[in-house]
Amino acid sequence: MDFRCSTSPFAELSCDALGIGLFSGHWQDQLKAVAPEIAINALALLQQREFKAKSGDLICLTLPGQKPSFLIVAGLGEPENFDGRALRSTAAKLAKACVGSGVEALGLSLPLEGFAPGEATAALVQGARLALFKDDRFRSEPEPRNKPNSCWLLGLNELQEAELENQLAICAGVELARELVGGPPNLVNALSLEATARSLANEFDLELTVLDEEGCRQKGMGAFLAVAQGACIPPRFIHLVIKPVGAVQHRLVLIGKGLSFDSGGYNLKTGGSQIELMKFDMGGCGAVLGAARSLAELRLEGIEIHIISATTENMVSAEAIHPGAIITASNGKTIEINNTDAEGRLTLADALVYASALKPDAIVDLATLTGACVVALGDEIAGLWSPHDELAQQLLEAGRAAGEPLWRMPLQKSYKDGLKSSLADLKNTGPRPGGAITAALFLQEFVDADIPWAHLDIAGPVWNEKGKGPDPAGATGFGVRLLVNWCQAFSATLGK
Repeated sequence: MDFRCSTSPFAELSCDALGIGLFSGHWQDQLKAVAPEIAINALALLQQREFKAKSGDLICLTLPGQKPSFLIVAGLGEPENFDGRALRSTAAKLAKACVGSGVEALGLSLPLEGFAPGEATAALVQGARLALFKDDRFRSEPEPRNKPNSCWLLGLNELQEAELENQLAICAGVELARELVGGPPNLVNALSLEATARSLANEFDLELTVLDEEGCRQKGMGAFLAVAQGACIPPRFIHLVIKPVGAVQHRLVLIGKGLSFDSGGYNLKTGGSQIELMKFDMGGCGAVLGAARSLAELRLEGIEIHIISATTENMVSAEAIHPGAIITASNGKTIEINNTDAEGRLTLADALVYASALKPDAIVDLATLTGACVVALGDEIAGLWSPHDELAQQLLEAGRAAGEPLWRMPLQKSYKDGLKSSLADLKNTGPRPGGAITAALFLQEFVDADIPWAHLDIAGPVWNEKGKGPDPAGATGFGVRLLVNWCQAFSATLGK
């Protein structure tokens, strides 16, 4: 879909559909102001349908012989509740309403007062484009899907045209993440993820290092390899580097958990465990590779960005790691494995040690790590753990602006007692209560204390059963937008 910005009256644009958002108070006057040419007929039809402009209301009207001939009206509720996430969701709703209608050019008219131009542009473009994403790669005959070819963003001046390319780059990264996370585990695995990284490196001239099993062994990655030893597909440790525009002033590391399938190992997942969905256990890897796709095109000023993922699958076989085994991570810490289904933190442990050796200015890891986080925060909010207040605040703001909310959770030091082992330095799981917290505390053991670090548990929002806002049913690509926002904000502070 092509996007354009315009402050011209709608009647001067060549659109065959208009999507409008109206607040519940005096919505009739708002409609007259936006589209006076069609207001009389549209008002009569809306009143017949008892339109109240409540949040969630949506009515589609066909207006024969008028311009536009198709009108979609969304209720926004009270103005004080209309934030950036609501703007993005409304744009998505209006775009989706055009599917199958024959609309080729859509105009979007939403109230943008109170939004910075860049924030409004991001919400409208991301909402409209990402809502129309559909993954038909695995159908023998893809379903025909008529959708708009172009979209005018009304109320945004031509100065925002330059921002459109940035937003399209971000959308491309989200779509890549969705394809990776939504792909079946017999096709998306460590080797295919390596191929994706190579494709990005070739297309955008990135540096790529890939460690095979022997390379990981030479690095002492006993935790990662313990998980990988049960898999028939060889593991790959992926490290992409995005060089900045100009000199390197700061270095950031993004780590994604890369379990292409999680059976649970010998602690096998049983009924009700969603084992059939465990292809999304590489949602963190999908997010950082998607972010890499976006950031490689954006090429930020002064920021060198490292993308890391230890990729494998967690399977049951004669070679799979046993419960009770003791392994050694690459920083020398010994770990008693009391649950083979807590494998993601083992792969992340060696990735965090590797990242710390790069001496970055900050490390952020993303992982579908715990069901406990889903119980605590549901399927819309990711958990955030960090001992560094400034980094935590940066990520909270990046998530808010991206429509990908985070909630900061505690790193309760006393809970470390639950990770004590009588034989090794620590166990890989603690007690059931506070399981998401002890998982974060486990990861903290593998990060240099002087490096700002944050852990994001995205187990809830990485997958969506029914679809919400700009996210279709299935893989959401959660994390790409907030990571790009965070890196952009970090770059923007340089020299200030």
